[in-house]
Amino acid sequence: MLTAFARAFKTPDLRKKLLFTLGIIVIYRLGAHIPIPGVDYSNVQTCMDQSSSTTGLFGLVNMFSGGALLQITVFALGIMPYITASIILQLLTVVIPRLEALKKEGQAGTAKITQYTRYLTVALAILQGTGLVATARTGALFQGCSVASQIVPDQSIFITVTMVIVMTAGTCVMMWLGELITDRGIGNGMSILMFISIAASFPASLWAIKQQGSLADGWIEFGTVILVGLVMVGLVVFVEQAQRRIPVQYAKRMIGRRSYGGTSTYIPLKVNQAGVIPVIFASSLLYIPALVAQFAGGNSGWKLWIDDHLTKGNHPIYIVTYFLLIVFFAFFYVAISFNPEEVADNMKKYGGFIPGIRAGRPTAEYLSYVLNRITWPGSLYLGLIALVPTMALVGFGASQNFPFGGTSILIIVGVGLETVKQIESQLQQRNYEGFLR
Repeated sequence: MLTAFARAFKTPDLRKKLLFTLGIIVIYRLGAHIPIPGVDYSNVQTCMDQSSSTTGLFGLVNMFSGGALLQITVFALGIMPYITASIILQLLTVVIPRLEALKKEGQAGTAKITQYTRYLTVALAILQGTGLVATARTGALFQGCSVASQIVPDQSIFITVTMVIVMTAGTCVMMWLGELITDRGIGNGMSILMFISIAASFPASLWAIKQQGSLADGWIEFGTVILVGLVMVGLVVFVEQAQRRIPVQYAKRMIGRRSYGGTSTYIPLKVNQAGVIPVIFASSLLYIPALVAQFAGGNSGWKLWIDDHLTKGNHPIYIVTYFLLIVFFAFFYVAISFNPEEVADNMKKYGGFIPGIRAGRPTAEYLSYVLNRITWPGSLYLGLIALVPTMALVGFGASQNFPFGGTSILIIVGVGLETVKQIESQLQQRNYEGFLR
């Protein structure tokens, strides 16, 4: 693997892409530590040391921002507005004919949908930025901190608007950086920024577990978490790479004097066909009531209920709702991303068939049957993996300090595998041996 890395850096154009990507990552991490105007940074650091209430939704959004949310920096909103906008556009594509037509127009239609995604990202960034400022002003961002209400000393309209504008601009800059990595770097720009955001919190989380431990100065707990993390990574890699291969044969056709077809191939149906999307869907949906509650003044009954039941990661109602939403969105996303009827029609058009299954409608019904069967274990696996930090809460006392679980491990492994495959494909084009054997 080290030899493959060396060969990648010896290739001029690939080395340029890797160095460009590393440069963008450095800029991104710098922006995650620059405070915005109107924030008392010393009080923020005091609350970071005193408060332990970063579980649940705030902990999740903080993870996506690489720790910038709780520090209220320029990139405090992270990549979450863009992810939410992309999800909304994907859902609207199914129900709005105009968007569905754009999706089928190829590159021009995709560019138009990307433009709509950017506009929606800005709108969501303004909404989430306003919610974050309101939360910081009331002191609810750090529960248990003595100076939480003094994080934003000046609560005038001008300072509030300035803070929202700066955070919205930070989100736009992050969008631009991600697109630069996609165009001029090694690709998957937004995914790589998300990968870096999550990986940046790993060292601090692991060291916090060591400091909180009591056995052999915390080294036993530290080693146990590392061991559990390796097992988790192995399990996630195993399931993410698992697939059900549907055999497909193509009949021979004579065109002139030449024979075409007669080949055998397969349709790969992954066990986790939806990837990490259902977890992000469920997290975004659960974030909406908490965001609405932050705008509501006073201590009304419904606001207190949301604060107690839907913002704390260890509450039974939150756990059950989160799990059921993940299972539902896993089936929902598979249904909108894989169309058995379209696949069956394309196979029939080119003379393909599944052995033992008639072409046309029986093929579509068979594909739907297999897809539903393998989506069940995939959705349950996603739900259980997403709840690993909550399970760690029992053993370690602070779920935000357990990095190897939930959304973090799914994104780390998924983006890591995809990035390695992209670099490997570029190495293979130059007759070099890649990362994967």
